[in-house]
Amino acid sequence: MRAIAPGRLHHALRALRAGGVIAYPTEGVWGLGCDPRDDAAILRLLRLKRRDWRKGLILIACDFAQLEPYVERPSRAALERALATWPGPYTWVFPCAAGVSPLLVGAHDSIAVRVTAHPVAAELCAAFGGALVSTSANVSAHPPARSASEVRLAFGRRIDALVPGALGGLDKPTPIRHVVSGLILRS
Repeated sequence: MRAIAPGRLHHALRALRAGGVIAYPTEGVWGLGCDPRDDAAILRLLRLKRRDWRKGLILIACDFAQLEPYVERPSRAALERALATWPGPYTWVFPCAAGVSPLLVGAHDSIAVRVTAHPVAAELCAAFGGALVSTSANVSAHPPARSASEVRLAFGRRIDALVPGALGGLDKPTPIRHVVSGLILRS
């Protein structure tokens, strides 16, 4: 069953492929996304949020295969720890693969990734054919958007597509854990 109307999906995919920034619902808050292989799109997203590039960004995917170009595989036990929570509302920090854009990892040698179970976000990744940048839809230091209306108020026409849908069941952004140590970085 489709989570996104075909016309909306086509518009979002066209925007992503043209280097645009889109907004869409996720598990707990609205997200802003772009193509993680397009540094110009990432810079645009960072400027929209007024986010320091050194903080790094999260990638979402519909399956782990979409994340593999960006991560270095940890030990089998560590990987199984993450895979046991996916698809689902759990973000894990992995060691990053060689050649990953510094705009994605920031000042870190790791990257935050999630295999999402959110139907809209997962359908976007599946239709796009790869992972997407996914960061909360807000200007830095402001609360994350919890509705399409809040996204429009914050960004207006500066985003290229807004994909409608309901948030998942969380009341805040997803928790983040380190895949190697298991430490909780954000609860």
